[in-house]
Amino acid sequence: MSKSNSNKGIILLCAGGTGGHLFPAEALAHELVSRGWDIHLATDERAERFAKSFPATQTHIIRSATFSGKNPVKLIHAMWTLFNGYRQSQKLLKELQPDVVVGFGGYPTVPPLYAATRIGISTLLHEQNAVLGRANKMLSDAVDKIAIGFEQAHGEPLKNMVHTGNPVRPMVLKVCDTAYPIRQVEDVFKLVVFGGSQGARFFSEVMPAALELLTAEELGRLDIVQQARPEDEDGLKQAYDKLGVKARISPFFDNMPEEISKAHLVISRAGASTVTELAVIGRPAVLIPYPTALDGDQAWNAVAMAKAGGADVIVQAELSPQLLAEKLQSMIANPKKLALAAKKAKTSGNPDAMVMLADCVEQLASKD
Repeated sequence: MSKSNSNKGIILLCAGGTGGHLFPAEALAHELVSRGWDIHLATDERAERFAKSFPATQTHIIRSATFSGKNPVKLIHAMWTLFNGYRQSQKLLKELQPDVVVGFGGYPTVPPLYAATRIGISTLLHEQNAVLGRANKMLSDAVDKIAIGFEQAHGEPLKNMVHTGNPVRPMVLKVCDTAYPIRQVEDVFKLVVFGGSQGARFFSEVMPAALELLTAEELGRLDIVQQARPEDEDGLKQAYDKLGVKARISPFFDNMPEEISKAHLVISRAGASTVTELAVIGRPAVLIPYPTALDGDQAWNAVAMAKAGGADVIVQAELSPQLLAEKLQSMIANPKKLALAAKKAKTSGNPDAMVMLADCVEQLASKD
């Protein structure tokens, strides 16, 4: 039996090992720690890159696998791996005896959440996207409550569903009150470009092609921060050097929220955490939803920010270098219009989401 280091008890947070799952989990963890809870994290091996500032007493690596394709051998292997993760989770829950188990999506959440429902521990799911992910959909009928980041795009809301918004990390809250950097037409134009691994590859291809269509004067005003895959980094630097564009290129930026807060414009995918952080900080964006995202969730994620007037949403198949160049030229030439878009973007953000989500967790803990 595990003893909590806190006055209140233990909360087990479960998340897939990507930033999209871990960032909102980290935000909730900080809030719960501030309220006196002891936090443990269940995730997979990928989390090391994103969980450096995660305030967990201990991180537990859970065996899990993704159901993909129709290969029967792979499906059987995935089921066997998840079963082993379930047995592993049973032992972990017996040891920790958490008051609540919270899942943030991704298959590593399935074994511990399912194990918790089997022994009567209170459970909560948080869905960051506007469409329930596969892992969360598998668990939705079994858990006590589902908190959502965006209004759901498909179907009637479930009876145990509550809209909290997506919690954002402390590094986002730290810069959310930073004023939009006002500029004149002739001033430097700070542009941030980023996406997941596939998004970074696409942007590494389309951005140089678009910038080739800008005038020398426009190129001279650009100051770019761009995420690129390691294998694309050198080529992108060479392309920008050839164009005479000032740019910082890296596969990963430790403090992307700070970079976003300095930007006049952001070009990115429309993942749930990305859209949420852009809205909370209040920066205008050109959003290009990942075309093969499950159930088109990225396109739906962008709806609220686009409706508010804070983002242009463009389908990747339609984003030619010519169209992107025209967008950039218009935005460089119209700083007042872009500043207004920044204000509109911020109206779609909810910086108090982690407080609302923590309240939901404590309500469940009080029922035990």
